[in-house]
Amino acid sequence: MENRLQFYNTLTRKVERFVPNEEGKVAMYTCGPTVYHFAHIGNLRSYIEEDLLEKTLRYIGYDVKRVMNITDVGHLSSDADTGEDKMLKGAKREQKSVMEIARYYTDAFFDDCRELNIKTPDVVEPATSCIPEFIHMIEGLLEKGYAYESGGNIYFDTSRLKDYYVLSNHNEEELLVGVREDVDEDVNKRNKTDFVLWFTKSKFDSQELKWESPWGTGYPGWHIECSCISMKHLGEYMDIHCGGVDNIFPHHTNEIAQSEAYLGHKWCNYWFHVHHLNDRTGKMSKSKGEFLTVALLKSKGYDPRVYRFFCLQSHYRKPLEFSYEVLDNTGAAYEKLVKRIAGLKREGEVDREKFDSYRQKFQEALCDDLNSSMAVTVLYDMLKEDMTDATKHALAEDFDRVLSLDLTTAYAEKEAEDGVDAETESYILEKIEERRAAKKEKNFARADEIRSELLARGIILEDTREGVKWKRDSSWKKA
Repeated sequence: MENRLQFYNTLTRKVERFVPNEEGKVAMYTCGPTVYHFAHIGNLRSYIEEDLLEKTLRYIGYDVKRVMNITDVGHLSSDADTGEDKMLKGAKREQKSVMEIARYYTDAFFDDCRELNIKTPDVVEPATSCIPEFIHMIEGLLEKGYAYESGGNIYFDTSRLKDYYVLSNHNEEELLVGVREDVDEDVNKRNKTDFVLWFTKSKFDSQELKWESPWGTGYPGWHIECSCISMKHLGEYMDIHCGGVDNIFPHHTNEIAQSEAYLGHKWCNYWFHVHHLNDRTGKMSKSKGEFLTVALLKSKGYDPRVYRFFCLQSHYRKPLEFSYEVLDNTGAAYEKLVKRIAGLKREGEVDREKFDSYRQKFQEALCDDLNSSMAVTVLYDMLKEDMTDATKHALAEDFDRVLSLDLTTAYAEKEAEDGVDAETESYILEKIEERRAAKKEKNFARADEIRSELLARGIILEDTREGVKWKRDSSWKKA
């Protein structure tokens, strides 16, 4: 590999150099969405950062196979096997079947990913297509004495493990703190930390999805799904497992427990976790405040790529606070950036020495714990450097293999959408400046004339606190 990639490994709690099991190849797994509702932009921050990791691995020469599950059964409203089934909750909310809900919100999730330039993983597997694999693994855990039947359900026995908390660094006493009073305790468990592998006595009267098993009709627990789906497509050894920090306990902790008990050896070497997106009131969620989705951002006039740019200017291990004010500033910076790149002339030779030098700087930033904000700084430094436009354009295209901001195409897309070319835009900006000067001189009649002149050309001016903004009148037709 050209660079030594290092990133924070939750398992060892330190930044480590990445060394895959098989030279040149990476087996990578991502916890996918539970498709009972739209993903909010906090959920999508994790997928943006995981996409950045995958593209960085490919950029520095690795052959990556990335697998992601779709949870369409078994995820309860509490990660600790209590509460209402999320899929059933979605079905009741919209008066549809569970599978109708699953199909609709799976499509919606991938629509959001396309808007954010998130690459679809090489393998996407819904949980409902792997029931035989779940049953087979549970049978193996029962045979080895790591699972037991109680009250009609099959549970994993965490007391059989030497270090159940290897990933989360919890202990049993700490977990007693903050337990909500409204969560019912499962009296069938032998130990408080045991978790369900298979439900055979559903507490939900209208549970739609059930399958025959050796233990009776039922459905899988949430945690077993990722273990089986990853083993099905990546084998017994995995390099990188990704997710949000809220997956660390109990979900990823339980995955390690059941997978290593079943396999009899270490399962995954590197665990990559992305921190929360917060608003000013705390962690973003579906249950409080304005439900921030990609569709909502678009309805407010934001390009989804601006949200990706916003995420890339922070670090995946730091909480990120969202506000419209910051998104406005990011949008203005993004527009200036792509406009500047669009103005580069592509004629002439690429300076290979300068190209290789900046490519190396860009790689070094990414390989240093996925420092995307430094990678963006390298991009800006490159644009200020004394080199040919052809070299700058080639580097912008190259960097965009990872950043995925459409650096060399976004401005042309905007021009086509607005129906305004560069010459016309220059004219509009001149007129806005002339109008500003007229208003300063209190020549309001001339200022109104300029507004009318632009309106006749289909351009609407808006006076805002941030200054004058213009947009194409969608109803305007050229004579």
